[in-house]
Amino acid sequence: MNPRAYWRFVVVTWQFLPLLVAYTRDRNRFVFFGRSRSVSPETQRERARVLLDTLLTLGPTFIKLGQLLSTRPDILPPEYIEELEELQDRVPPADWERAREVLEEEVGPVDEAFEEFDTEAISGASLGQVYYATTENGEVAVKVRRPGVEDLVESDLRVIRWSLPVLMYFVDESRSFSLQTLADEFDKTIREEMDYKREAEMLTEIKGNFADDQRIRIPAVDESRSTERVLTMEYVPGTKITDIEELDDRRLDRTELAETLQEAYLQMIIEDGVFHADPHPGNLAVQDDGTLVFYDFGMSGYVDPFIQDKIVDFYVAVADQDIQAILDTLVEMGTLSPEADRKVMADVLELAIADARGEDIEQYRVQQIVQQVEDTIYDFPFRLPANLALVLRVATVVEGVCVTLDPDFDFIDVATNYLREQGFLADTAREYVEDRVDEVQEATKSAVRTPPKLEEALDQAINEDLQVEVDIRDSQSLLDRVAKRLIYGMVLASAVFSSAVLVAFEQFAAAAVAVGFTVIVGVLLYLSFRDRKGIRAQPQFTRQSMRERDRERR
Repeated sequence: MNPRAYWRFVVVTWQFLPLLVAYTRDRNRFVFFGRSRSVSPETQRERARVLLDTLLTLGPTFIKLGQLLSTRPDILPPEYIEELEELQDRVPPADWERAREVLEEEVGPVDEAFEEFDTEAISGASLGQVYYATTENGEVAVKVRRPGVEDLVESDLRVIRWSLPVLMYFVDESRSFSLQTLADEFDKTIREEMDYKREAEMLTEIKGNFADDQRIRIPAVDESRSTERVLTMEYVPGTKITDIEELDDRRLDRTELAETLQEAYLQMIIEDGVFHADPHPGNLAVQDDGTLVFYDFGMSGYVDPFIQDKIVDFYVAVADQDIQAILDTLVEMGTLSPEADRKVMADVLELAIADARGEDIEQYRVQQIVQQVEDTIYDFPFRLPANLALVLRVATVVEGVCVTLDPDFDFIDVATNYLREQGFLADTAREYVEDRVDEVQEATKSAVRTPPKLEEALDQAINEDLQVEVDIRDSQSLLDRVAKRLIYGMVLASAVFSSAVLVAFEQFAAAAVAVGFTVIVGVLLYLSFRDRKGIRAQPQFTRQSMRERDRERR
């Protein structure tokens, strides 16, 4: 057992308790009973700022969690998403002497590994910090994992896993799915981002995919000075991509830059299947000749072939304004529940596209479409599988950067031209024809198979051999009550333990609150066992049992 993790659990619970109580009161006016209440956007935004401050207070792991939450409109309302999008992964750099210990443990004495080394970090983040240095091969950027961050992250990941069953109780089934995928995704993402060896591999793979594209520049990895905790890369300077005045002074074509950026991400996601997943302006630069430079591949991922095909279908459907095809694609990707009200969702999409098009019928932007759909995700049966969350983040952030470069940038027009040039539109048309042919063949086979089966069923009915079974129904929601008792039991055990820890650390005020909460949960658990209603089942009847009952009556 890790005492630090238990104490961290108490600290995190204490920080999040006001938000959790507020959310519970929204669902039940008097916390544990009563009607739900509506919450104004202003109140949501105020709470979002509280959440932002809480995440910053809790440190590196929760800063990363906040960044990931900003990509999950299926979990949080739009007001939270907007606030968390401002969360920057910028923290003061760690003390150089401690960072030096990490560096020398990995690559040896600094004076021997590098010709020159500037001990003033050029950038600092929650998980690592970057230094400028030189070697016999030229200028390099050295990324060093923040000292002691591994233990803190492990403790926080335990806290998140322990907290998840409690959070599940307070949300509906749709968000339970999203919370579980978020927890799994976050655990995987933050471990991958701390592994600089993996980052080097991803960087090298993506660099190889653009080897023949002179418009793109990706730093090379210095493998002799790179390990799991240290990443040494070629130092490639450039102008920040959103520094419009500097780009104009250099007489660079901003529309062309926007198109290059968009096409690069389309290639990564649709063709290559491996992509840079953190395209905020700080990770994108432009050289004097207009070459686009990518930095920081810690957040990167893969797209499986099925999702690649569905993304192509989605782009084509949006370009054609085919609402039903858009809905079909969302269902196939697992983003929209098959039970969703298609008419309502079609109205939402039609309004979004109509609004985004504006007065000019040819202009409509994906960011506006996605934003308005995101605004409905919190209220409609949308959910984001883990393998789509990063793709959604990339799509929205990239489009925002492109519009900053060129306010008239047409995301869909560029995407459609790219798909046409790469042959995807022709492939889609051919696949459509093939699918229709397959459907006709299946319908023909079904037409041949159905009459004999129907005749057999009718013969059984005539001969009184047909049986009809009725499923047992949990009319009194017994399973729901059992689950509720288990949750209460888990929360009670956690509360008792937390109270004991607080008393042990002489945090008597906090302990008093924890004891009060423990008593409330204990009462609720007791009351849940006083309801003795059980399952009522519909009996199963067959013709045979009915004949037996008739004989008994005679």
